[in-house]
Amino acid sequence: MKKKILLRIFYITIFFFILISIFYFNIKEKKKNASVNILVEEIVEEENYTSSNILKNVKYSAKDLNGNLLIIEADYGEIDSSEKNIIFLKNVKALITLTNAENIQITSNFGKYNINNFDTIFSKNVIINYLKNNITGDYLDFSLKRNSLIASKNITYTNDKNILKADIITMNLKTKDIKIQMHESEKKINIKSN
Repeated sequence: MKKKILLRIFYITIFFFILISIFYFNIKEKKKNASVNILVEEIVEEENYTSSNILKNVKYSAKDLNGNLLIIEADYGEIDSSEKNIIFLKNVKALITLTNAENIQITSNFGKYNINNFDTIFSKNVIINYLKNNITGDYLDFSLKRNSLIASKNITYTNDKNILKADIITMNLKTKDIKIQMHESEKKINIKSN
């Protein structure tokens, strides 16, 4: 009988030992997870702090001495860490209101805007709409100071009558003259009639 009681006490002791071990390791694991969560939160806060140069729903407007107006909107903007006057834009829309001329609308995937001189570079899937003219390409350099718009890389110029493929299209904002050219003089501009 004594043997049975001792055996029961032994089993009960082992049972409590296992139970205490399970609780101890469970509590230790929860503390470990809690410290990991705090560490992750601190890292996230640091990321927000270092990426504070990210802007959402960006809108800039500029007017030159001639009365030409540039309005740029983008989903996102990021201030260049090395040049604070440069802002990189994503999903860009621009409206250029010219004095004594029709408006020019521009869209592109990306942009680079200089807040000091308002020069803007549009890149990737650039679309320019002016009157009944549509210009598509991969790169556009716009400057109010130079009074010019220079489109290049995979340029297609479309209007009611023609479809043109060229390397460069330059528009003078003051005179409204458009110059269409190729990089190499022996290459010809490809023109198709609609």
